[in-house]
Amino acid sequence: MRKILIFTAVIFLGILTGCGSKELLTVDFKDGQTLRYKFLSGRDIIIDWEPSKTEAGGQQPTSSKSSESMETVVAYTPVDINPYGLTTIKATFESVNVRRSDGTQKDAVENFAGKTYTFKVGPTGKIEDNSQLDELIKEIGEIAFQPDTGRGKIKEPDMISDFVASQWFLWDAVSSIENTKGISIGQTWQSKLSVPTPMVTREARDVTYKLEEIRDGEKGRLAVISSSYSKADSVPQSWPIPYKGRFQMRGKFGFLGNYKLLDLQGGGEELFNIDLGRTEHYNQQYQVQLQASIPLGIGESPVITIKQNLTMNLLEDQNSPSKERNER
Repeated sequence: MRKILIFTAVIFLGILTGCGSKELLTVDFKDGQTLRYKFLSGRDIIIDWEPSKTEAGGQQPTSSKSSESMETVVAYTPVDINPYGLTTIKATFESVNVRRSDGTQKDAVENFAGKTYTFKVGPTGKIEDNSQLDELIKEIGEIAFQPDTGRGKIKEPDMISDFVASQWFLWDAVSSIENTKGISIGQTWQSKLSVPTPMVTREARDVTYKLEEIRDGEKGRLAVISSSYSKADSVPQSWPIPYKGRFQMRGKFGFLGNYKLLDLQGGGEELFNIDLGRTEHYNQQYQVQLQASIPLGIGESPVITIKQNLTMNLLEDQNSPSKERNER
């Protein structure tokens, strides 16, 4: 009798604490409903030109600082909904704006404004066909180059890699879950995300996601998903490459070269609405350290520190006029 009481108490406690319960996170769309998101990518960049003097506590400053940011507003509208298969989504880039501390405002990435493309995504949030976005990224990549003067291709600074980081990995925290039966609080899973930088590099960060808790929100239950980042040893070949051929980059990040990723550390949080099947917010923060070299081996190898912040926020959802009339 005592054993039965103890067993019953354990089960009751498990129900109270939610132990063992799983939540299935799926991405859902409603006919005629448009979701608008604001993406912000910003970074502070510090170049230490003489690291040995910094370590020795030299009084003369040997570093230079700069910053840049990109704000993008995107509207996502379902074109063809299949809750058990692939849903076709139309993405419209309503605005793209870049700001730099040096006052330079013109950036090739701003040519995404007004562009549209469609992609196919499954109920798990995994994007199955991103070919139109891939072509669009390559198209904008060509705009980043100066007119040909016969002296070789020269690329202007741009934030296309930040654009890729915001659009190529939509719903990654959900689509990277391998357990199709759902996840429970405290469970972790892995993925990879890109590392946008002001120079031409191709780096990735290993990501560990964790379902921290499920809380009540204004429009449904919210899955609180934390993420931690570290340096990855490889980059998936399927990720887009904006540029082709050999070229030189203008500015200090073209002057420097042979970039080597030394360290990457950081973390973030995402709020996913379980009942409505959509991301409402995410914030990703991390710090990157790279080593570079100066042409002809002149001077020391500068160390570059990048403090990166990536955010996404749901602005609103809108019903199309035709949908609203039908509902009336």
